[in-house]
Amino acid sequence: MLHGKYKKILLASSLMCIANTSLADVANGDFENWVNGSPESWSTIDSGISVSQNSSIVNSGSLAAQVTVNTGSQSNTDLQQQVAVEAGQTYFFSTWVYHTEGGIKARLVIDGYQNYSNATLTQQWQQISYSYTASSTKNINVGLRFYDVSGFDGSEVVYIDNFLPASGSTTPPPPPPTGGCDDYSVALALKTDNYGGETSWQITNSSGATSASGNGYASNTQYIETACLTAGDYTFTILDSYGDGICCNYGNGNYVLTYGQQTLASGGSFQSNEATPFSIGSGSGGGGTTPPDLTGYYASAQGLTGFALKSALHNIVKSHSSQGYSAIWNFYDAHSRDTYFENDNSILDMYSENPTGADSYNYVAVSDQCGSYNSEADCYNREHSFPKSWFGGKVEPMNSDIHHIFATDGYVNAKRNSYPFGEVASASYTSSNGSKLGNAASSINYSGTVFEPIDEFKGDFARAYFYMATRYENVISGWQTKSSYGNAVLDGSSDQVFENWVVTMLKRWHTNDPVSQLELDRNQAAHDFQGNRNPFVDHPEFVDMIW
Repeated sequence: MLHGKYKKILLASSLMCIANTSLADVANGDFENWVNGSPESWSTIDSGISVSQNSSIVNSGSLAAQVTVNTGSQSNTDLQQQVAVEAGQTYFFSTWVYHTEGGIKARLVIDGYQNYSNATLTQQWQQISYSYTASSTKNINVGLRFYDVSGFDGSEVVYIDNFLPASGSTTPPPPPPTGGCDDYSVALALKTDNYGGETSWQITNSSGATSASGNGYASNTQYIETACLTAGDYTFTILDSYGDGICCNYGNGNYVLTYGQQTLASGGSFQSNEATPFSIGSGSGGGGTTPPDLTGYYASAQGLTGFALKSALHNIVKSHSSQGYSAIWNFYDAHSRDTYFENDNSILDMYSENPTGADSYNYVAVSDQCGSYNSEADCYNREHSFPKSWFGGKVEPMNSDIHHIFATDGYVNAKRNSYPFGEVASASYTSSNGSKLGNAASSINYSGTVFEPIDEFKGDFARAYFYMATRYENVISGWQTKSSYGNAVLDGSSDQVFENWVVTMLKRWHTNDPVSQLELDRNQAAHDFQGNRNPFVDHPEFVDMIW
């Protein structure tokens, strides 16, 4: 039994284990110490920002950093320090950000540039985090970079506080148990309030059985605990026995549950409990019609089914912040790398990726983007999986909505053209990974030319289409007559949206190719990029509940 600040997570099943997680120290992470008007241990890069102490808008302690961004040149807007890390150790970094106008977003610096804050969430604290595994023993840069977005007027104030893990806030982590974790390891970063003994949590599986749990915490203490889960659907629930949550009346507690770089649940301000569903690995893949227990982002859709659910989801995701078509290249550079198949960091091209062997060719990020092309393997492009001609051309926000625009080979993209997705009977063209163009198979009840991606990505594309039907519910009924191929797919309605043959095929693709970690990670990155999510990646069961 461990004592002091850290304890073992109570074993509730054989799926549970503790990881050997070592913590780096971020000096003055709470911004309480200042020397000559500057935060001790922190450095600003050039003159793009100025930093001063603030006592009125604070996340924890008595002071926060008030950052005034006065340039649009991001190379001049870093606030950083160096911390020491050890090879093979995993470190969980997080900080809290408070936006005032919404013209600036913050990005974590953790040995490179990582996750973004959501600039549209103003006048409130939000947490951004990143789980980092050190490749070698070294010093790394840790901090924030500030980016201007649409609406930036040349100067804006952002508040920063509680950068963790803070120096002196932790003790050595617990040792790993015998056996290790061979499945999916999720990490819970928990900071308790003034009454830590009131806080407990649990992770339950789809059958309601407890897979992991924790309680008995000290007050005002930072914990890092991890659970080993198999693929499936889960619910994370945090509880407060007094009924006042862990923030913000009696201390400034908070929690964030992550898998790799993806945030599964986070918060701190609740009453008796807060429950957040999530999926690991394949998840439910679309089976089941029981309404889930929805909180947080999807709370307003609680208890709904059918097209009423779809309309509620539309209202949740409709107000994303368009970043523009050119910004997609930067998104691909940061978030469309192959860390799932060959793990070689090349651009993950869904029209050439071979998921079971070596790719025929690889694309280097940025330098291999199109450009002109004469054949496959010349360059990668921005593929509107839902063709732009179907909604009238280069019309925003559809034209730059990252949820349906994927990195693909330029030549194969051109071959696909604006043909509907479908299942091919006889191919007139086949790409290097087996994606096909040709006559539709009679089994899908459509006669015409279709493009068929490989099985590995069919579910990805299907969920992108369900997203488009939901995000643009208010206008999509008018798209049917904008192109002949769009007319073959769209039924002219705002509820079902697609022709019957399309719904049947997409649901089959959705079921046969469940949500992958690639999709989960991309969905989070898209949220960080433009401020909305694909509900059908977060909740695959929504597909059967609506269609």
